[in-house]
Amino acid sequence: MTIAEPAIPPDATAPEETLCQGRWLSLRRRGRWEYAVRNNPGGAVIILAVTPEDRVLFVEQYRVAILKRTIEMPAGLVGDIDAGEDALAAARRELEEETGYRCGRLEFIHAGPSSSGMSNEMIAFVRAYDLVKSGPGGGDATESIVVHEIPRQEAGRWLFGRDAEGYSIDPKLFAGLWFIEHGRR
Repeated sequence: MTIAEPAIPPDATAPEETLCQGRWLSLRRRGRWEYAVRNNPGGAVIILAVTPEDRVLFVEQYRVAILKRTIEMPAGLVGDIDAGEDALAAARRELEEETGYRCGRLEFIHAGPSSSGMSNEMIAFVRAYDLVKSGPGGGDATESIVVHEIPRQEAGRWLFGRDAEGYSIDPKLFAGLWFIEHGRR
């Protein structure tokens, strides 16, 4: 059986129009399709971090776009402070800023779209190893981040518990937990 490649829609060749330009995002249209474009070329990074005590690091913060508290893995924009920054450098910076942990080494795991029907943003998953507590975490002056250290074997159950309490649980967390268990095999 031969599987045919999906056809490229006619709108894909239409000229792109900017509907709104912000600092971090732009809203664009091509044909009938509207989508968000990240203005920083580096995309975003999610940090898969497990302490020496086998605890997964999660962060909790209020997200204005959805008007809810969320549980996420430490994450951030690549190149928002230094345009020449790569995903590994951003992961190192964001891990310490958000959680108060430094890492001895980092490993790129995977990258893909955050929401391919809505945005061009690419997200890199990076695994942090050899964690050492170096500060309080909590984010920068504009953030109010709570750090949770959850035993790895209880992480899924803990996340579903927060969901039952009304938190927004980022589904990418479950991909992150899978990557922690399986890496790049």
